[in-house]
Amino acid sequence: MAFAFLILAPVWAASASVPAPSSPGVASQQEQNKAVALRVFEEILNQGKFLAADEIYAKDFVNHGLHRDAGLAEDQAAAHFEKQACPDLKITVGPMVAEGDLVAVVWVARGTNTAWAGWLPPTGAKIEVRGITIWRITDGKIREEWTSFNELRIVREVVYQLRWQLFGLLCVVLILLWIAGWLICKLLPRQLLARK
Repeated sequence: MAFAFLILAPVWAASASVPAPSSPGVASQQEQNKAVALRVFEEILNQGKFLAADEIYAKDFVNHGLHRDAGLAEDQAAAHFEKQACPDLKITVGPMVAEGDLVAVVWVARGTNTAWAGWLPPTGAKIEVRGITIWRITDGKIREEWTSFNELRIVREVVYQLRWQLFGLLCVVLILLWIAGWLICKLLPRQLLARK
């Protein structure tokens, strides 16, 4: 994660729109931007106050994904899904750095999948994942987002916690396949002989 900051820091520092760090207005603007970022975690993700998104995000907001970008509607739909799947979702904010119009936040999300979310049934699996989000905030609104976390870790945690249930399901499927194969082997030759 720090590697990204090392690469992007010269670009951010070279930006003409970034005020000098010694300016008294910079600290207050950066603190305001941090406060906007905290609202996302506290109000939207932790408390489920999704209507606050209209106050926090710009209408032309873009979440820059690894392979494609998402607008505000899709971004908030994902937040609804996460909160629906894990009603006890709690995101703890770690280190937060603001420079110019950028705010970077390291966070840890913890929750338990106790409710249906679309096709996903409640599993009771506990999830814990750490990630980092960088937001571009201008005029008090979030305009752009870059988030990174280990999605595979979530899948691994769920599979590990449900390993015995999954093993039992696999055994049932294998037994059913064996029975179907046995029936086909017994009935198919009789059907073929009956036709001759």
